[in-house]
Amino acid sequence: MKVFSYKLDHDYGLAPNPFGEYCTLAVCKSGIRSNKNLNIGDWITGTGSAKLNNLNHLVYAMKVEEKITFQEYWEDSRFQYKKPKLNGSLVQLYGDNIYHQDKKSNSWIQENAAHSLDGGHTNQLHLDSDVGGKFVLISKEFYYFGDQHFLIPKRYWEICSQGRNMMWRKIPEKVRTNFIQWLTQKYSIGIHGDPINWKEHLK
Repeated sequence: MKVFSYKLDHDYGLAPNPFGEYCTLAVCKSGIRSNKNLNIGDWITGTGSAKLNNLNHLVYAMKVEEKITFQEYWEDSRFQYKKPKLNGSLVQLYGDNIYHQDKKSNSWIQENAAHSLDGGHTNQLHLDSDVGGKFVLISKEFYYFGDQHFLIPKRYWEICSQGRNMMWRKIPEKVRTNFIQWLTQKYSIGIHGDPINWKEHLK
C-alpha cells in the first residue's frame, strides 16, 4: 500500500469532490491520476498549506478503489449527479464530471463548470492539464474534513509533502501503514466538514 500525498492551497469541493456516495478526483493533480505506480488499494491524502494557514493538517484522505476514463465517468449512471449546474447549489456548482469526447472527432469537450472561463468558454490550460491525468479516481472509503481539518499527530508528519509536488516514495512504510490504521480506526467514513473556501460565498 502506497500513500500519495500533496498540499492543498485551495478547497472548493471540486478536487476532491466528496459529495454523494463517492469521493472523486477528476480534475487537478494530473501527476497523481496518471501515475503508473498508483494502484487500486493505494491512498491519496491532501494536507494543508501555508496559503490556507493549516500546514500539517489533514483535509482529506481517500482509498483508490476505481480508476476509470473520463468518457466512462461521463457516461456512468452513478456519477450523473456530479455534472455541474452553475445555477444550482454549491455542491452542484462544483461538480467535477465535466469532460467528454466528441463522438465524431474524438476532441475533448469541457462543459461549463468551475474550471471553465467566464461565459462557459473552454479553459484550454485546465482542459489539457485535467485530461492529461488520464483517469478519474473513485472512492467509497474516504475521509473528508474540509474546514474541520485538524493537525495530524506529529508522529505521522512524514505523511505530509513539504514541497509543491506530490510525494510518495519518501514516506516510510511504517509511517504510512500506521497513519492509515490510526485514521480509519479513529474516524468514520464520509464528510466531516464543508469545503474550506466555501466561506468566500458567504461574503
